[in-house]
Amino acid sequence: MIRTVHASDIGRVRTVNEDSVWIGVTRHGYTLGIIADGMGGHLAGDTASRLALETMRAALDGLQPDLSGEELRDALASAIYEANKTVYNEALSDEKYHNMGTTVVAALLKGPTGFIGHIGDSRAYLIKNGAVIQLTEDHTLVNELFKNGQISLEELDNHPRRNVLTRALGTDEEVTADLAPVQLAPGELLLLCSDGLSNFVNPENLGKVAGIQEISLEERADRLLQLALLAGGADNISVAMLEHQGEAAVPETKEWDT
Repeated sequence: MIRTVHASDIGRVRTVNEDSVWIGVTRHGYTLGIIADGMGGHLAGDTASRLALETMRAALDGLQPDLSGEELRDALASAIYEANKTVYNEALSDEKYHNMGTTVVAALLKGPTGFIGHIGDSRAYLIKNGAVIQLTEDHTLVNELFKNGQISLEELDNHPRRNVLTRALGTDEEVTADLAPVQLAPGELLLLCSDGLSNFVNPENLGKVAGIQEISLEERADRLLQLALLAGGADNISVAMLEHQGEAAVPETKEWDT
């Protein structure tokens, strides 16, 4: 059984929440989670993230049951590209939306297996046994500099241009999304978040809080938001979690030895 929760907070500095987040179950039982973090200034970023999320939800809600893994991957990719077209065309149609765009990170699961798709610097993490594994790679200038050996790991987190994206949804007519398979074992959790969380809460603390199975998913999500707020809350904060809670336990039957 996959349990889900999502939460978002405007933070302590921004006047508009440019993040859009949703998680739930499609018409034929696929689990879908989406976070989009808009950019482009007042109203434009909010519009970009909302359009991306709404377009993807509409594209994926009607997926037929029993799709193969390859079909599931293609459906997620197609939904992302459809969202890119929607946001790009909207930006062209109105001057106040000029240069708007959004990140996106999405998970589409059939039971405990499926795919993650992403563009930008919103992230997906796998949480297992309190440890955290980053599943996505940021499409940012500083990440490219780091991969090329031009800056250190320490500089990566504090670089003045760390929020400059090299790839975003809706800013260009064509875009490439990264897609990767994911499989959750019982007790494992998939965490999606905007950079308002990942920039202010280190991975170790993300893993510790998200992995507290003794409390509800809702409480874990709230604690993560509070950690980002305590760190300054300088950005909008969004999180979505999908936890594989296993199957319902089957009572043991005692038998007499005759």
